[in-house]
Formats: sequence, C-alpha cells, structure tokens
Amino acid sequence: MKTLSKTCQQVKQKGSVSGMRITVIGAGNSGLAMAAHLSLHGDEVTLWNRTRAHIEPLIDQPIIHCSGSIEGAAVIAHVTDDLAEALANPAIVFVTTPAFSHKLLAQQMGAVLTTEPIIILNPGRTFGALEFRHEMKQVNAGINPLIAETQTILYTCRKQAPNRVEVYALKNDVLLSTIEGTNNEALIGKMPLCLQDKFIPASSMIETSIGNVGMIMHCAPILFNTGWVEATDVDFYYYRQGISPTVALFIEKMDQERLAVATLLGHPIESAMEWMKRTYHVPGETLYDVIQNNHAYDLIAAPTSLFHRYVTEDIPTGLVPLEAVGKELGLPMKHIGLIIDLASTMLDIDFRKEGRNLQDVIGQTNISPRKILI
Repeated sequence: MKTLSKTCQQVKQKGSVSGMRITVIGAGNSGLAMAAHLSLHGDEVTLWNRTRAHIEPLIDQPIIHCSGSIEGAAVIAHVTDDLAEALANPAIVFVTTPAFSHKLLAQQMGAVLTTEPIIILNPGRTFGALEFRHEMKQVNAGINPLIAETQTILYTCRKQAPNRVEVYALKNDVLLSTIEGTNNEALIGKMPLCLQDKFIPASSMIETSIGNVGMIMHCAPILFNTGWVEATDVDFYYYRQGISPTVALFIEKMDQERLAVATLLGHPIESAMEWMKRTYHVPGETLYDVIQNNHAYDLIAAPTSLFHRYVTEDIPTGLVPLEAVGKELGLPMKHIGLIIDLASTMLDIDFRKEGRNLQDVIGQTNISPRKILI
C-alpha cells in the first residue's frame, strides 16, 4: 500500500482508535459502504477487489467519501487486488460480491487462507453458505472456518465513483445464520460493535436463504419493464415507477410460493411486505403501499440493461435453487418458474443449467434437499 497522503493522515487522526481487523471482499455498492462504515468506527479495514482498475484511485489515495445515512471521509487501512494479502490475518471476512461469484471466490479463498477467520456472506442469497463451504473444501479439505450468511444486504446504497458512495439507509434487524444455525447469537457478539445492533439471529439458515427477499423484489419488475430499461432516452425510478399495483400483485404471488417452501421445510418466514415493514419501519396495507411509503427507495434508479445483477445474480443464485427445492417438496412453483423461463428466453441463457445446483451445493447426489435442510 502506498504511503498515505497528508490529507489522508489528517482524516485518519480524527478517527477513533482502531478495533477489529476486517477484510471486505468486493468494492461495489455495499463493499464501499461497509468498508467506509467500519473504518469510520475505528476498525482496521482491508478492502479487496478482483479488478485492480476499479480500485486504482483508492490504492493511490485510500479514502472513501460517504454521504447520506453515513457521513464522512473514511480512511481505509489497506486496499489491494492481492487476495492472499487481503486474507493474511483478519478476524472477520465480509463478502459483498454478487452471489454468482461465490463459487469461484470460495475456491480462490480456500487456496490462500492460512487461518480460519469468520466468513460472512452479505448476503448469501439462496443456500450461499452451503455452496461456499462445499467449494472451499474442494481445494482445501482441512480448512473449517465458520461460514454464515445474511438475509439481505445491510446497506441501501449506490456507488457514485470508485471512492464515493451514497448510503440511503441502513437496514434494521437483518437476519444472520450459520449453516448449522446453532450459534447465531454468539456470532453477532463477535462482530464489530457498529454492526451488532443491525443484525438479529435467525433460528435457521432457512430464514436467511428462503428468506432471501431480493429475488422476490428484483427479478419480475426488471423483466416486466424491459422496454423502459432498454430505452436510451428514458430514466425511471426502479421501485417508485417500475413497481405498479399489478406488478406488486405478481410479486406477492411469487412470495406466496417462497413462503410455502419455508413452511414445508418447518421454518415459516415473514412475507416480503412484513420484512419491509420490519426493516424500514414503513406502514401500508399491501406490498405496493409499503414500497411506495419506503422513502429509502425514492431515488433508486432502474438498471439500464437486463444484464444486471437483478437478473444475472438473483435468478441463478436465488430463484433457481428456490424452485428446485419447492418442486422437490411437491409444489408447482408456477409464478417463480415463469420468471425463470422468461429471463432464460429473453437473455438466451439457460439459468437453470447455469444456476446454483442444490446437489452440488450439498456435495451429494443421492440425498433429498428435505433431509439436508430440515
């Protein structure tokens, strides 16, 4: 890492005393927000990103400028594209990359880890922690770090530049679970102090994996608004304008299928509407009402391409494994299946083939998901 500039040194002196050694994997929207948040609260943060060009300004001057719900110029202790360097000796590793990168990342981390830090996927999407453990052990069978996943991303935010992020909101009561789900409360107690009141322990990984609301909120609206998404002369707000009452009703039908899967697995979960009320403290009688009343969504712009994580992440690592488990349990999964079919046809990608395969995740081919997940 290059020597801090005079400006950096001045900002650093204003910060609190360094706390935990944390590595944040990924310098995208939530990665920048998390690295800045932790650094501003005195933790020693290493920020890693696969593509060096995306973090070059931060390597030259490691300051992230935050605005919105988090304000300040955060000095990052170390910024690198060297994974072995980033994983030298952290207490906790927060993975903030899109879930479609988890498989390869787990293999790469397994190859260079020499210690066993806590690894938390933010979020895991559907069965992310299971996949991460399985893939890591393929390259390093002797390693056994504690791996956990969150239900959703902690930060509602957008990256404005390589060194600038706007945080619209910090979510409250984000569910967290390890694979076994037996030591979740203790895990939260081991997290950085500024995050401990943001998470709550789930009773099971079902609550974080099947409780993955991103796949419900993201996939259908972007596909139903394809004309607007691809229009070169139109910008629109994703939640405000992209989710009409009819679109919201379809999302609720998808959500009912998700809830049915969780119920059959023995761990009933909250609906997308209940989740939003709890997380953002907003009122409303319907999902559409709650979305419109959520001011954290006011300025979130819609994607400008279908090749966006709302499709390329949330379908293969969210809806595909959810549909597979639902069908294994005897559910028709009609509405979720329709969205997978629509995305596969429109993008000419077989998302079921390319997506997260549950049998690969659990590492066995002759055991049902029901036996693994209940």
